[in-house]
Amino acid sequence: MTRTVVISGGGTGIGLATAHRFAADGDQVLLVGRRARVVREAAERVPGAHAVAADLATAEGAEQVAQLVKAEYGAVDVLVHGAGGNGLLEPDAAVGGSGPVADAAHHWTANFRLNVLTAVLLTEALRHRLASPGGRVLFLSSIAAYRGSGSTAYAASKAALHPYAFDLARQLGRHGITVNLVAPGYVEGTGFFGPEGMPSERREELAAETFTGRIGTPGDVAETLYWLASHAAGHLTGQCVQVNGGAQLGR
Repeated sequence: MTRTVVISGGGTGIGLATAHRFAADGDQVLLVGRRARVVREAAERVPGAHAVAADLATAEGAEQVAQLVKAEYGAVDVLVHGAGGNGLLEPDAAVGGSGPVADAAHHWTANFRLNVLTAVLLTEALRHRLASPGGRVLFLSSIAAYRGSGSTAYAASKAALHPYAFDLARQLGRHGITVNLVAPGYVEGTGFFGPEGMPSERREELAAETFTGRIGTPGDVAETLYWLASHAAGHLTGQCVQVNGGAQLGR
């Protein structure tokens, strides 16, 4: 049966790989992203996909998506939260001053806006449209939520998704809806580290931290998300699946 799959951050990286995976199985995919051109061009490369540009860090943006879903699809079978990113790459914003405190305020606000608000607001906008039973809600966490990272604000924003997802799992479970998270390690091809990418020396260090001896790919994460959305994973909820080659365990 064809499912309706809504993927935020679907224009690039993990979100786009996930869109291709669901579309390959015949599901209808709606890609959501801030950048109209990026998300539109991505949809053109994914069979049968559609796109909508919206800022999910605002109530207006999330409600815009909800209205489109109501009009065009009715219900959502799978909701994948791929939107997010590195607050260090966001444009400077006025934060009422300059110096370390103002910098911290901007950095922490940017990370929680990108990684928490986008997921929470879209979920709240669509929660009454989730297929019942059988709906799936999937969040992208990070290995940083467990181990920290060079950006404490980013790690904290990803960790903040966990209690929200666990509470949703409790609330929605009685309706036959599951809620899970996936925590990738370093994944190539996402643009997370900016146009220059990861320095080669650091890349080798991260590969050496895994038990598999390799860097993750968007496809690794997409396949896990696809399985979590399947009937086979119907009794798995309130969990965080680690997709990082064992790196979260340390060497």
